[in-house]
Amino acid sequence: MSTTTFVPTTAANSDRRAVSNQAVLFLLWAAFFACYAWISLERYAGYASMSFDLGIFEQVVRSYAEGRTPVADLLGPGFVIFGDHFSPALALLAPLYFLFPSAQTLLVAQAALFALSIVAVTRAATRLLGDTRGWSVGVAYGLSWGVQRAVDFDFHEICFAVPLVAFALEAALSQRWWRALLLTAPLVLVKDDLALTAAAIALVLAWLARQHDKRFARVAVVSAVLFVVAWFCITLLVIPSFNPTGAYRYWDKISGDVGFPASLLEGWDEKSGTALWLLIPTTGLLALRSPVLLAILPTLGWRFASLEEHYWSTDWHYNAVLMPILTLAMVDAIARLRATHPSWLRGYASHLPGLVLAAAVALAVTLPIGKQIQSGSDRFQQDPEAASRVLAMIPDGATVVANNSTIAHLTGRCRVFWPGNTDGIVPDYVAIHEPDKTAAEVREEADGWNPGTTYQVLLEDSGFWALGRTT
Repeated sequence: MSTTTFVPTTAANSDRRAVSNQAVLFLLWAAFFACYAWISLERYAGYASMSFDLGIFEQVVRSYAEGRTPVADLLGPGFVIFGDHFSPALALLAPLYFLFPSAQTLLVAQAALFALSIVAVTRAATRLLGDTRGWSVGVAYGLSWGVQRAVDFDFHEICFAVPLVAFALEAALSQRWWRALLLTAPLVLVKDDLALTAAAIALVLAWLARQHDKRFARVAVVSAVLFVVAWFCITLLVIPSFNPTGAYRYWDKISGDVGFPASLLEGWDEKSGTALWLLIPTTGLLALRSPVLLAILPTLGWRFASLEEHYWSTDWHYNAVLMPILTLAMVDAIARLRATHPSWLRGYASHLPGLVLAAAVALAVTLPIGKQIQSGSDRFQQDPEAASRVLAMIPDGATVVANNSTIAHLTGRCRVFWPGNTDGIVPDYVAIHEPDKTAAEVREEADGWNPGTTYQVLLEDSGFWALGRTT
């Protein structure tokens, strides 16, 4: 009598594996979401936010949530944000902000969006490289210095771009061309310069699809042209129409008095250092073998053509959009090297995910996640309890001048202006952090911002000052 052994079907195994992978992806997203949110919220709670940008974005999102024109008074009273950057995607945060009106809402939303990009990067990596290498790439990307620097910078609208780029390129590497193009198009609504990144991605899609779907390749090229046209319209027509000067003020930061292309040679030591930081620890230089890497050129181009030194560096949020491009370019290159290339190169590519993960873990010690784990909120020198007592002197709905340490703690309940940029409006209060100044110096400074007006100190504690207008 024969016996029959039941063997699970391939489909059943595949379904279980898919469910398991989805669960791990969710846990990966949740873990990094928690880390990113922890970093941002601890910085905010410690009154260490670099909060000029955070305050601007809260003012804009608050305007949307209240059904008003998106205004950022920190850029000037009644300044419509479209006169600075074209970022209508920020309106997506309005419903969330309506429910939870605080700058912290923006920080949590950004953490969720950055963490979401890890899902796309990891899915692409596991599909092309296998589970072990794919998870290594995903964790390395989540720890990458570019993403961590952006998290530590507080909030910026590019948090929408990072997952869009990641999911678009994931779709491209799985040859879902139309999906990739549809995910690329919204970049035009995130920030004006990202229209050029969208054009670059569209051209990459056209190149990748040229032998598989010639019709799509033609559509992608046309789309790239339309994205460039959109960029010209936004920078030459839309933004100037909202800007009081009638111009796009960032033109002056590109090439400056030096002129282009000579401006590319300015600060070349720092620029080349940034380029190496982008290519070596993140991709082991292997991204250079993938056409996907071309999508970084618009962002690097305008940054390196500028004479603004902070655009050249590895600091702040400027490299976050590049991280998914670099990582998925590396993944694409590793997948391409499996066939006819020299054995030493295939061996290097095979071990690269582990090497990149090791580099990311080693670097993380000096980056926000590592610093947060080591010291938590102790890494901030301000006294949050003292700051809260001082800011409690400012009533809700007041007009107030604030500086970096106090802005984002007031924009949710007051009309906040930048010192010396009130355009004739005389704020009733001043709330600033000036730990090295005396009461007389602070009063003199406040009076100087509004000639003919005098202020008196309401409360000072640990370098935080609240002043009220007397005349």
